[in-house]
Amino acid sequence: MSRTTLYNRHEALERAIQLFWQKGFHATSLKDIEQALDMRPGSIYAAFGNKDGLFQEALDYYAQAGLKELERILGSYESPLLGLAAYMRQLGGIREKNLPSRACMLVKSLLELGAREQSALEKVEKLLAGMEARFAACFVEAQQLGELDDTLDPLRLARRLQAEVMGLRAFAQRDVDSAAVHALAEDMASSIESLRNNESVGENDA
Repeated sequence: MSRTTLYNRHEALERAIQLFWQKGFHATSLKDIEQALDMRPGSIYAAFGNKDGLFQEALDYYAQAGLKELERILGSYESPLLGLAAYMRQLGGIREKNLPSRACMLVKSLLELGAREQSALEKVEKLLAGMEARFAACFVEAQQLGELDDTLDPLRLARRLQAEVMGLRAFAQRDVDSAAVHALAEDMASSIESLRNNESVGENDA
């Protein structure tokens, strides 16, 4: 695939994300897709197969971007727990960003899709599980570094954190001011930081 073709595909996926994220899978028509991507039906089918194919590839692209942002933040901290806390704090500013929706596209899709879209639903579940696994890996790493109690369950902590991320973003979709979202994000970040063993504080901070 040429660089130009690859770039055009990425651009098309970014536009598809904006569309599906805002309207959802069912409310997005083929005409909407044609207009958003500036492509004719034949070109859309040739590139992505059908609406479901485009949607699933857009989900992948969206999830990859989310993981890339998480890794960028984690990479700024030697402490996994401080990295996760920083990730939560940056989510606190979500109302200040120009997004199609403040709720997570994966979560919106999880709530919308049904048995008729089983393949896409399985894709969403897989991508959410991938994010959960990355959170769990952070907690495992924190235990290996000695900053997290070994008796705590990394998977349970990861699931709680994912639920908090989902809830925070859903809350931000409400008619609330940004300060309220920042305050909740700060509470969640502080909760992560409180998990750190006292003896590790100050030893492996950024």
